Amino acid sequence: MKLKNYLIQSIYFSVFYVFVSNTVIAQTSSELYHDLLKLKETKRVLYVAAHPDDENTRLIAYMANREHAEIAYLSLTRGDGGQNLIGKELGIELGMIRTQELIRARETDGGRQFFSRAIDFGFSKHPDETLNNWDRETLLSDVVWIIRKFQPDIVINRFNDTPGTTHGHHTTSAILSLEAFEKAGDPSVFPDQLKWVQPWQPKRVFWNAYSWGGQYEPQQGKLFHRFEVGEVNPLLGTSYSQVAADSRTMHKSQGFGSTAQVGVSDDFMELVIGESFQTSPFEGVKNRWETVSGGAAIEQALDALVGNFDFRYPSNNVKALLAIKDKLSALPSGEIWIVEKQEAVDQLILGCLGFKAEFLANKELSFPTDDVGARLVVNNPSDLKLQVESFEALDQKISLSKPLSANLPLETTLPLKIPADFPISQPYWLNDLPKNNLFTIPERTEIGKPFNDPAISGVLEMSLEGRKINVHVPLIYKYNDQVDGEIKQPFTLVPQASLDISKDNLFLLNGESDELSVEVSFQKEILSGKLGFEGLSESEFEVVGEKVDEEKRRITYQVRLMSHEGPEKSTIGVYYSTSDGQVFRQGKKRISYKHIPNLTYFPPAQFNLIRLTLNMTPQRIGYIPGAGDDVPGVLTNLGYQVDLLENGGLSLDRLRAYSTIIVGIRAFNVNQALADNVSNLMDYVDQGGNLIVQYNTSSPLLTRSLGPYSITLSRDRVAVEDSPVKPDFQAHRVMHLPNAIEMKDFEGWVQERGLYFAGDWDSRYVTPLELQDPGESPSKGSLLLADFGEGTFAYSGISWFRLLPAGVPGAIKLFVNLIEQGGEK
Repeated sequence: MKLKNYLIQSIYFSVFYVFVSNTVIAQTSSELYHDLLKLKETKRVLYVAAHPDDENTRLIAYMANREHAEIAYLSLTRGDGGQNLIGKELGIELGMIRTQELIRARETDGGRQFFSRAIDFGFSKHPDETLNNWDRETLLSDVVWIIRKFQPDIVINRFNDTPGTTHGHHTTSAILSLEAFEKAGDPSVFPDQLKWVQPWQPKRVFWNAYSWGGQYEPQQGKLFHRFEVGEVNPLLGTSYSQVAADSRTMHKSQGFGSTAQVGVSDDFMELVIGESFQTSPFEGVKNRWETVSGGAAIEQALDALVGNFDFRYPSNNVKALLAIKDKLSALPSGEIWIVEKQEAVDQLILGCLGFKAEFLANKELSFPTDDVGARLVVNNPSDLKLQVESFEALDQKISLSKPLSANLPLETTLPLKIPADFPISQPYWLNDLPKNNLFTIPERTEIGKPFNDPAISGVLEMSLEGRKINVHVPLIYKYNDQVDGEIKQPFTLVPQASLDISKDNLFLLNGESDELSVEVSFQKEILSGKLGFEGLSESEFEVVGEKVDEEKRRITYQVRLMSHEGPEKSTIGVYYSTSDGQVFRQGKKRISYKHIPNLTYFPPAQFNLIRLTLNMTPQRIGYIPGAGDDVPGVLTNLGYQVDLLENGGLSLDRLRAYSTIIVGIRAFNVNQALADNVSNLMDYVDQGGNLIVQYNTSSPLLTRSLGPYSITLSRDRVAVEDSPVKPDFQAHRVMHLPNAIEMKDFEGWVQERGLYFAGDWDSRYVTPLELQDPGESPSKGSLLLADFGEGTFAYSGISWFRLLPAGVPGAIKLFVNLIEQGGEK
């Protein structure tokens, strides 16, 4: 039982502490009172959907702040397969961004966050396709695990389980939720989980009912419940709709900035399975205080404090809270909700004191074997004497034995030595290579966690009137920005050395060799060693240059790669240290946006050698950025000269300097300067230019003038990457000049064929491709070509932004043909 209690606390702490950048309990009196009401309530709700931003933040805000329930959102995926409105990150990098956006959303609306192991592999039109890509049993075990771990009284599905009505991932989330409801209470199902959790049976599953394009209308015979989510909460000083809008606005990478509806607003839940009810979805749910000996006395004490809460002097509430803490400490251990209430009462006590603690590092990035200067700052502004006993971090414990009160802070230094075997800050789900569209997470207790625990935390031991209060304080980096003021970032551990390879794809064109650079960066002194490449023989590469920069602690190698047999070969750069025998084969990637913490991860230092035979001409290309993509880098690696046309500057004279202009993804959704200068672009084409426009979403568009002739966008897409293609090779010269397109060029595509195809277009456009998802009608709207005046125009919903950076040879050949129309002119 002692082991299980420890594991339960570890599970809880991993959920709680990920949200805390430092231990600050400074709250208004109304917020403290709100937390007291939450301490009294024992209802628990699990909300289930498929992606970040699927969740209904209005209902989560209502449940957390009106019902005072503990509510968590289980998102099956981290949104890795989505699009990115604010930058060029895709795949796992986008998943990391969207994970943090979800965490920020839950901080805003009062919920918690969980994930399964599922990887978002892109749009899916049917749950059968989804479950062909995801192992059903593995994901079912994850949903059962979360239900057993969190112990919800009711489950709310964002989507129903009717196939074909929405994204296949969405429908799958409902299917798995309903199956997990039936099995989570059965000890014979996934019995290996029972080492850490117990079987748990929720009472009901609801569908968070909605109607596409209108108000939900309950069907006859369906049992439903209405929530008034437009209510104003006087303690929060705002409505649940506003809290929800603020939460949804955290999904900035998806362009989901939201404005709250003012006034009456309803939300509905429709019963799917479970016990019937008359007036409340929580009917028959046990008040957990009534299930334990001593619980009634705790509830009575909480009621008394609710009725006599001192808003003017919150510290006057501490005496009653300490008495409640004593009663909570006497409860039987082992139940996760009790562990949470014990933690919550400590937080509320410290909040009423106005307590604050920070554990501050003198740098943001460190590494194993490094020395870090750290400083502990603790303050208690109240007159109650809080005894600070000790502080321990990295097995270093300092005795403090000092009383703290009257707003006189305690400061002490704690030099830290990072052990040589200390783990780096790799997001835990990226530690191992994924398999079959699932992240590999060997430790069962890690499954569900939103993000890593802090790299280093200290335990602050304190006592108040004889009661022990321990606080986990994460080590952070804090500094002042002259524009944004105080900035806090997570303390992050990186490898002692990392490799940065200048090209993700090295194109070996027409049998020729090519070069790239490899920069090996060291955190401390340069380690002598040798560069190599896994998967390449010594005859396939040659180091032709080496530059050592002692001041910046890096070595830059210039490497020539020889042509090889076969279309593609993947390799990983490796640095073999002869100083200490270490082997380094990882890169270091950083992602920085103001609305989320800095993100760091360490992918393999991998690149692809791709052998291509292409007819190309030297061209100067102007690239008009949109929402962000890596297409310019790919074109540069192919040998084109690419200039980014940023910050306006789209005059006709400037455009004429380029044989081809390419418009980046979603540019007509986000680039107002582009929309304002469409006439210049059309004049450019008319006078002999070659214009290629990549996909835009159908709404919102900054202009409807996307080409020389009318184009109406749709939401049509082809989601299966190896779905049938019917090319008309004679329809247009792009299909054979300067490179002959063949059927094999449509093989090996990734994630999807394309999205937001044209739905209607002028008859003067030529459409040489017919694409089709299995079981659906074909579409010719993926590629529209037209001659206009002396020039050429192309609009394409093909996912070039995924295919080109992935190095798909056939897609590269077709895109080169689009560019080479400008070379012909």
